[in-house]
Amino acid sequence: MDAPPTDTPPMDAPPMDAPPTDAPPTDTPPMDAPPMDAPPMDAPPTDTPPTDAPLADTPPTDTAPAKPAPASVATPLRTTSTSTHSRPRHPAPASSPALDPAPPTTSASHAPRSARSPRSMAAPSRDSELRRTFPPLPPRDGDRFAESWWGNAWVGALEQGALDVKRLERGRGYAGQGHVDAITVTPGLVLAYVQGSRPRPYRVQVRLRTLDDTDWDRFLDAAADRPGHIAALLDKEMPQSLAECGVPLLPGPGDLEPRCSCPDRGHPCKHAAALCYQTARLLDADPFVLLLLRGRGERDLLDALSRLNATRAARAAQDRGPAPLPGVRAAEVLASRALTPLPAPLPPPAHPEQPPAYPAAPGGPDPFALDQLATDAAARAHTLLVTGRDPVGQLTFWQDAVRLAAARPGAGLTAGTRALYASLATAAGRTPSELARAVAAWRQGGPEGLAVLEEPWDPPAGRFDRARPLLLAADLPAFRPRRNHLTHPQGHVQLRLGRDGLWYAYESEPGHDDWWPRGTPDLDPVGALTGLGLPGDL
Repeated sequence: MDAPPTDTPPMDAPPMDAPPTDAPPTDTPPMDAPPMDAPPMDAPPTDTPPTDAPLADTPPTDTAPAKPAPASVATPLRTTSTSTHSRPRHPAPASSPALDPAPPTTSASHAPRSARSPRSMAAPSRDSELRRTFPPLPPRDGDRFAESWWGNAWVGALEQGALDVKRLERGRGYAGQGHVDAITVTPGLVLAYVQGSRPRPYRVQVRLRTLDDTDWDRFLDAAADRPGHIAALLDKEMPQSLAECGVPLLPGPGDLEPRCSCPDRGHPCKHAAALCYQTARLLDADPFVLLLLRGRGERDLLDALSRLNATRAARAAQDRGPAPLPGVRAAEVLASRALTPLPAPLPPPAHPEQPPAYPAAPGGPDPFALDQLATDAAARAHTLLVTGRDPVGQLTFWQDAVRLAAARPGAGLTAGTRALYASLATAAGRTPSELARAVAAWRQGGPEGLAVLEEPWDPPAGRFDRARPLLLAADLPAFRPRRNHLTHPQGHVQLRLGRDGLWYAYESEPGHDDWWPRGTPDLDPVGALTGLGLPGDL
């Protein structure tokens, strides 16, 4: 008498004979497979995700009709809602159909519940430097999920390591129809809920090995070696030469490890394939998502690059002494006059002192601008005291702006230097990218290096004509001449002759007319190329 009726299913169980009318087609499981909505034996129950999951706590349960249950049985829906009432919930955007399947058909004896859109299970409020949550991506037509070469490399690693092409096709359909909920990315893990053929979505994760400290040091050194690499990363681009610096940045076949709470044991199942295709779209828009997957956040990487550039700039400034300047000492000019001898001058300081800290005041000047002006004035005063000459007196407005930007280490990576670059570029009528390139030329050769970057000219016969035979004698290919430029046939290395008689080396990505100064100027064109540290088969 006490046993409940055996033909009454639980409150949250969908009717087995009524699949959703607009759900995508499902694979037919084998005869011995568990039901389609049952999780694997080693997975947590699908109606209560694990408490340590970085997504939300409770998947939606109000999309399936409910059947009456005995009065003595507590419904899982009520128990789940009371245990998580204090946790924040984040509803999915109304325009996203990713998790909005049609309710299953019901028989005449069961009244359907009022349909409403399920809530998103992402938790963007938990985001931090090492955790980023992206809202559901809208549906898209076509089979291409990536436009960039690194996004296509991710897709290639997925498809080359897959064991079943048909599951990939269904995964592309799921991704294209927007069945993937918000995606959370942490070091070594991509996590999302994917709506399958059942009302309850599946919990899907894709794992990728993170890089160790040695690999990150090699990556940072390669990024800091070329200013173009840093500029490309700030523009949300991934240079191919940076990705091929000896660090396994992009995954290869078999590196992606998908896991899903569905009963399908394919590698990968269609839900994991859908998440991988949507992740390729995220990588396409922001390569820092790939770097976060490998273990480092965007702010951490930019700060590390800024510190590395500052260390290199300080070491280079120590090794480079002041250049001798012509002139006559005042003591020699006034030696014939009978004047009272002056006391011995005090020795000049070794370097200018640091300016004081300027507090921010409402309506007052910008503390960063005051610090920049005071630092520059102290450096000019120290140079004038030691050498008797102001190096800024003959500069143009643009040259002075480039000089001010070049005096700050960091190449525009920190928030302060980015604000300085933007302010100087706006005042000079240029873009921050043009200013960054000009700063690289200034650090290569000062005002002469900036003139070589911006002022092509026609050199007379002599040194320029003798450069090509010297390059051929060094077993280098025939460089193409144009004005004062000599360009490698492959289009990735260039030499420019300055009016001071020095050769300046430039580099660009092959096939792109995007030249950046590299190396140290030299009187010998072969010596200018040797300073780049390029391989011998140049």
